Amino acid sequence: MGDMMNEGQHLGNDIDLSQFYQIFFEEAGENLDQMEQMLLALDVEAAEDEELNAIFRCAHSIKGGAATFGFADVAELTHQAESLLDKLRRHELKPTTAMVDVLLESSDALRGQLAAHQGAGSSPDTGNLVARIYALAQGQDAPVAVAVEPAPVQAPAQAPAQAATPVAAAPVAEPAPAKPAAKGEREIDIHIGPLDNPALADGIAELFRDIPGLGSVSDLPCDQPGKRVFRARTAASDNDLLDLFSFHVGREQIQIHGAGDMVHGKVPMPPPTEGKDYGFFEGSPGLPGAGAAAPRKDARPAAEAKAAAAANNSAAGMESTTLRVSVSKVDQLINLVGELVITQAMLAQKSRELDNNANHPLLAGLADLDRNTRDLQEAVMSIRMIPMSVVFNRFPRMLRDLAAKLGKKVELITQGESTELDKGLVEKITDPLTHLIRNSCDHGIEMPDERRAKGKNETGTITLSATHQGGSILIEVRDDGKGLSREKLLAKAREKGIDAPDSLSDPEVWNLIFAPGFSTADQVTDVSGRGVGMDVVKKNITALGGTVEIESAEGYGMRVSVRLPLTLAIMDGMSVRVADEVYILPLASVIESFQIKPSDINTMAQGARVVKVRDEYMPVVELEQIFQVPRFEHGTSTSIMVVIEADGQRVSLMVDELLGQQQVVIKNLESNYRKVPNVSGATILGDGKVALILDTSSLVRRSRH
Repeated sequence: MGDMMNEGQHLGNDIDLSQFYQIFFEEAGENLDQMEQMLLALDVEAAEDEELNAIFRCAHSIKGGAATFGFADVAELTHQAESLLDKLRRHELKPTTAMVDVLLESSDALRGQLAAHQGAGSSPDTGNLVARIYALAQGQDAPVAVAVEPAPVQAPAQAPAQAATPVAAAPVAEPAPAKPAAKGEREIDIHIGPLDNPALADGIAELFRDIPGLGSVSDLPCDQPGKRVFRARTAASDNDLLDLFSFHVGREQIQIHGAGDMVHGKVPMPPPTEGKDYGFFEGSPGLPGAGAAAPRKDARPAAEAKAAAAANNSAAGMESTTLRVSVSKVDQLINLVGELVITQAMLAQKSRELDNNANHPLLAGLADLDRNTRDLQEAVMSIRMIPMSVVFNRFPRMLRDLAAKLGKKVELITQGESTELDKGLVEKITDPLTHLIRNSCDHGIEMPDERRAKGKNETGTITLSATHQGGSILIEVRDDGKGLSREKLLAKAREKGIDAPDSLSDPEVWNLIFAPGFSTADQVTDVSGRGVGMDVVKKNITALGGTVEIESAEGYGMRVSVRLPLTLAIMDGMSVRVADEVYILPLASVIESFQIKPSDINTMAQGARVVKVRDEYMPVVELEQIFQVPRFEHGTSTSIMVVIEADGQRVSLMVDELLGQQQVVIKNLESNYRKVPNVSGATILGDGKVALILDTSSLVRRSRH
């Protein structure tokens, strides 16, 4: 033991543990994701030993790393979760839904604590949560009573009194409520500060006196400088209160807890499990007391020695299969490959002017360069590609909580989790998908009794799928709920002043829900939103170069299809010439091209022009007029049509020449110049000129109007 302490002391002095912080945060996040998925999949009626052991190992790994690096709050919470899981895997306790709920809640709290240690926000208070986990581990049904009742949290009677810390005795000093809370009300403590000017907190007390029905408030003593504590009775939710209070003080300076959960800013903790001394904390062994903010000094070198060796071993194993690289380096690599693609295009263009026979070796080398450049570009782009499972894995938990809140039974089915998408797109598509799934659960899936009355299974199904289609990815959100009501949508549109004749086709009626402020919710809730959802979803997806389509069958469900480009950096394009200008069309939007005679184009009312393509009349878009291209050769006429498709509609573009297919590097025109109508970006051609990449969706919408 002495040798270990000496070795630990030596390692503690020589090794800067902060170099392992990022690895710990990433591995802890992965363990939390894994633990959450296993908890969601756990059958509490017939839990298997291996499942419980795997969940326990996740919590144990996080606790060990957190204690090593001095993250006492994380270690404390995971220690309590680990104690509960240990009893479950030893069959000393039987799993219950309440246990799964509190462990999922602790997963959320741990994410908040880890984010706080990385400098993102403040660490959540976990005193109440720790007490509830402890109570469940003792076989008590404490969670509901602790979370709701105004009585202070107290340690269970059978816990050893000699291990209690000074903080644990604090709840005894809490004032008893003067009268029982009214129906629907709860008693809370509001902690404000520390503030430079504590008088600012008086405004919060005034709110309770000025707003009828908000509730009552009284001051509590507080011995911390610049801090104020209030005891309040209210029926309002924490979020509503925070919105009100933030007019007076910063939101980050407000903490709301159940009455008695914090006393003078300190958390009452249950005493530790007898006989377990993990040596991580000051005060009580195994559970931190008032001095739990840092690990015990005399125990740290040994812990550091053990963890440093473990970190080195795990790092060695990790490096054999993976390499952690910052996103900025990958982006820099992609930019360089983009420039290489441009240079290769320039060489290819110049090589066409050379004599084939005299320069055969050079042309063969350029052909190899073309092939290698494309392979390199695909390999580099694949580095940024991550599987859709990264997005999909966050939805089961969200849907579980939402369905429980709405009183519905919903099953989530995911398909195509291994489908890959650019990292930048994955981050931006998460919010729109979240809103679509919440909409399906809230508006689409019916209540169980309503589904039974319709002859359906009382458990609704939401299917989330991702597939590759050509140069794009198709993400679908399907549900077997009640679908959209054509009559209801038309009535709502007319009420909003939107022109909605009965002659509209079904797809056009479904698209009405994308209008700003449009909501079919009979009653606005915190789930349904306030009509600011679907329009934002469409706007965000369109900004990514994607499209949204809706299909619905009333009484049977609906499907929302989101189509996105695979990447935002490089794409395949079709180059076309109009007079002396070159434009790029996304190859995924190009359907076909054909030659025409001027007589094939018919002019209709109000100057609209159409062309007949295989017994179908198609709107004609003249790029020459849209972009006001000057034409210096008089008497020439456009004789080529390119058919493009967007948003399920097709139009024909009039061009002078098809220059061919090529890879183009997308440059953001808005950040380098300004937003240009009907243009989604720009690229640099092989001769150094700038060519505009056309926004096919905008051109199709223009033709409709």
